[in-house]
Amino acid sequence: MLHRTAALMGLTLLLSATTMMSACSDNSPGAALDAGADAAPDAAHNPPNPLGLGPAPVDLGATTDVAAPGSYVLLAKTGITNVTGSSITGGNLGVSPAAASFITGFALTSDSTNVFATSTSVVTPGKVFASNYAVPTPSNLTTAVLGMQTAYIDAAGRTNPDSVNLASGNLAGLTLAPGLYRWGTGVTIPDDVTISGSAADVWIFQISNDVDLSSAKRVNLAGGALAKNIFWQVAGQVTIHANAHFEGIILSKTAITLQTTATLHGRALAQSLIAIDDNAVTAP
Repeated sequence: MLHRTAALMGLTLLLSATTMMSACSDNSPGAALDAGADAAPDAAHNPPNPLGLGPAPVDLGATTDVAAPGSYVLLAKTGITNVTGSSITGGNLGVSPAAASFITGFALTSDSTNVFATSTSVVTPGKVFASNYAVPTPSNLTTAVLGMQTAYIDAAGRTNPDSVNLASGNLAGLTLAPGLYRWGTGVTIPDDVTISGSAADVWIFQISNDVDLSSAKRVNLAGGALAKNIFWQVAGQVTIHANAHFEGIILSKTAITLQTTATLHGRALAQSLIAIDDNAVTAP
């Protein structure tokens, strides 16, 4: 009888220990979320911002390096179309591997070296580059596009988000603090949204589908937040409807469309097509 009692006690202790170990080793997404703000960041996949709140920024390279995505206001792989008007300020426009013939509506004027072109829609000192221009433009653009894709992968690969599926993807009326946000769906902005934080803070938005900003609505900044520190990693397409205003760096796996007189303070970096129509796009 004593042996049986001891055996039962031993089994009880073993089951209890197994349960505790299972709880401690729970790696499910739910467990990570339950840990909340006290959870240690995954330094390998989501390094912290060394200067402020939120994650470390996504590296786009120098704004003065034409081989870096950070020097482009608009950068696309398959083409950039402009219906009319438009003013691209604070950087360059580039297309690769598509040729210059896939840059339409800009009335391009080739430089005597054929290394770049100019356009009245691309404010000086900004230039237009295409894969079929003279050396070193083809290799510079190849490097810039690879950098754009690397930046997308970096943003998409950050782990331990501060928020998952916030408001089911409807950001209308929200104020977003610095951090890493993830949505397993698309994101809609049917009314104004505010991004609030200091000039040193960073936001990364991981979005598994499309982003849609409704007509005449705005992404606003508050508290000193800067567009250059806001990264929208979008697996689908981004549509900024007529007369709307958007802030931040758009890293899109597919297309980016700015409808009539919409404005963007940031960069549009697309792994397919960019379509604009009488828009003001200004580098952050």
